[in-house]
Amino acid sequence: MYVADSRGGAGTEVRDASRPGPRATAVAPTVLVLGTVSLITDVSSEMVTAVLPLYLVAGLGLSPLGFGLLDGVYNGFSALVRLVGGHLADRGGGRHKAVAAVGYGVSAVCKPALLLVHSLPLIGAVLAVDRTGKGLRTAPRDALISLSSAPETRGRAFGVHRAMDTAGALLGPLVAFLILRQAAEGYDAVFTVSSCVAALGVLVLLLFVPGGRGGAPAPATAPAPASADPPAAPSLRASLALLRRRDVRRLAVCATLLGLSTVSDSFVYLLLQHRLGVPDRWFALLPLGTAAAFLLLALPLGRLADRMGRWRMFLAGHVALLAAYGLLLAHGPAYAVLLLHGAFYAATDGVLMAAASTAVPDELRGAGLALVQTGQATARFAASLAFGAAWTAWGDRTALTTAALALTVCAVCAVYLRPAQSK
Repeated sequence: MYVADSRGGAGTEVRDASRPGPRATAVAPTVLVLGTVSLITDVSSEMVTAVLPLYLVAGLGLSPLGFGLLDGVYNGFSALVRLVGGHLADRGGGRHKAVAAVGYGVSAVCKPALLLVHSLPLIGAVLAVDRTGKGLRTAPRDALISLSSAPETRGRAFGVHRAMDTAGALLGPLVAFLILRQAAEGYDAVFTVSSCVAALGVLVLLLFVPGGRGGAPAPATAPAPASADPPAAPSLRASLALLRRRDVRRLAVCATLLGLSTVSDSFVYLLLQHRLGVPDRWFALLPLGTAAAFLLLALPLGRLADRMGRWRMFLAGHVALLAAYGLLLAHGPAYAVLLLHGAFYAATDGVLMAAASTAVPDELRGAGLALVQTGQATARFAASLAFGAAWTAWGDRTALTTAALALTVCAVCAVYLRPAQSK
């Protein structure tokens, strides 16, 4: 049966031991509403992401090293505040919606600021604030998804959310492409429309996402005995102490290792343009290939991960990324590179959070997910800086070959460091 949450949450799923309920496999309403918020927000974010590399490199004349610095800020600065966002969300009985709303609001305010800045330091500052908003919202949002879903269906729940999120990522570059073709001041028009769409996403979050934890399903197993350790109070010390748990520690270490060898999306698209000669006017459409593959594969791979093991699926996603690097080096077809790139995200993004949700307790869910995300985001920040420097010093082919070799080594290490509970 499905019991409504008295705090206005999505409800708590209580499974009768005598018969499986039909709702056991349903996706919670909270997941669908959060998916809608993410869809709208990603339309806004990906409009900017789609044109930002070309705007900075071709428009402002930044070197690959300079772009690597900004791209590292754009993708990795959120690592500094993710743990704070998760910790704040866990306090006071669960402030997940409130903290997520602040994060979405901060990012929305930064979009129009891009209209006013045209130098490397100022653009970097705006991107840093934008990523601060992303860092604040990511862990509370993922905590709401996991807490409103039954443990055995979390892979599916994250798959549904990531599919809806990616639908926005698919629409964003398309909207940017159409604006660039029609508007005289194309980049300014993209940033303006992006601002309006971001504000709509915040409004939907405030009006339709339930407050509190969103309703946590009762565990399928029997209640813990009286002798069990009491739940940890949400504190920063308790959050960091989660690293003492073997599975949490190994998940965080492996995600960090693999993040160190992950070339950022923007560099993948710049490599496609540079190595395959994609015209500037088509550049904004390159993210569509990744987003389309992600959209089509997120739900089926999430469901498959629930059955075959989430850790195995996470590693398989990095194998797909390694194959994409190989095709780039071999001047393979762009559609195949983008398909493998999207498959990588479908097999790793939500799947990693589903795996981490099993390893951390409900009362520290936001902080626990943030621990894993922080290591991964910090590593990708370092990888973006390193790749930009390597491209500037050695050229794109040597830089990409080095990244492929590093990914191979890190994947082998991750196989040996896998968590005991690979589900």
